[in-house]
Amino acid sequence: MTDPFVHPEEPTAAAAIEAIGDELSLFDDWMERYEFIIGMGRKLPPFPDQWADDAHRVPGCQSRVWMEAVLRDGAVYFAGVSDAAIVSGLIALLLRVYSGRSPAEILATDPVFLKDLGLLEALSTNRGNGIAAMARKVREVAALQRAA
Repeated sequence: MTDPFVHPEEPTAAAAIEAIGDELSLFDDWMERYEFIIGMGRKLPPFPDQWADDAHRVPGCQSRVWMEAVLRDGAVYFAGVSDAAIVSGLIALLLRVYSGRSPAEILATDPVFLKDLGLLEALSTNRGNGIAAMARKVREVAALQRAA
């Protein structure tokens, strides 16, 4: 089976946020940015079908979203998928920032970057609430791992 967990492209969460900002700034309008984000979602590792269940579902998302996490060598790795293309892209964006980081780095990386990048304003209220719910879930998992 292919590893379903996202491995970081950048050395830190801050570097990932900066890289995403640079990439989004290349596009002139939000339709092009949406296409880029959807493309990110298509590159997510395959999510195992057996995880697409209620135990892995992220509450608070209008679309169906499933996530799983594992602690490896002191870092939390995340896998995720949605039944909506744009939401899978938002998952990919979040996991690029948070997956493969230590619980302390995850908790130190405030999801305010979503607002700073203009994503929350560009999304519908429901999508904005959904990405906030996904960010909360990531941070809850990190907090549990740090406490363990």
